[in-house]
Amino acid sequence: MSPLLGHPAGWVLRMAEDADLPGILTIVNDIIATSTAIYHDQPETLAQRRLWLEKRREWGYPVLVADCLRGGGVIGFAAFSDFRNGWDGFRHTVEHSVHVRGDARGRGVGQTLVGTLIDQAQALGKHVLVASVDADNAPSLRMHEKLGFVRVGLLPQVGCKFGRWLDMVLLQRVLDHAPPR
Repeated sequence: MSPLLGHPAGWVLRMAEDADLPGILTIVNDIIATSTAIYHDQPETLAQRRLWLEKRREWGYPVLVADCLRGGGVIGFAAFSDFRNGWDGFRHTVEHSVHVRGDARGRGVGQTLVGTLIDQAQALGKHVLVASVDADNAPSLRMHEKLGFVRVGLLPQVGCKFGRWLDMVLLQRVLDHAPPR
């Protein structure tokens, strides 16, 4: 598939392919092991990530990767899925996730991924894009706010990891002002 967007820093943004799954899995498992960006304790398997990708394709939702053009592989990915398990009343709302490899953070990868997801959600007629961010993840909170997301809630102590309670910040971006349909 042709790239969606090239970046002068030497990476390209494109739709994920099956061959990207090992790189995506490496990022996910590193984040699970080292941070509170994902409220999960156990490493994922390639089969779990394959199912994750297949479900988004089935739903017609994008999965984007940032791919290093100098042979570095996948340096970030982003996707969205139905909000609240796809209940009918939430059909115009999606929740996204974005994760960037540790050595690629701070270079605009996450911002470009989320910015492109915003465009994709708008193209699919979605009304609201939701983000759930660990309250201690200041860089992610700043990035989302820079992209027009607004903090709409704080859920104290909803997560537990590394022997401590975790607070989650909910952010949203309204994508259009059309009446409901």
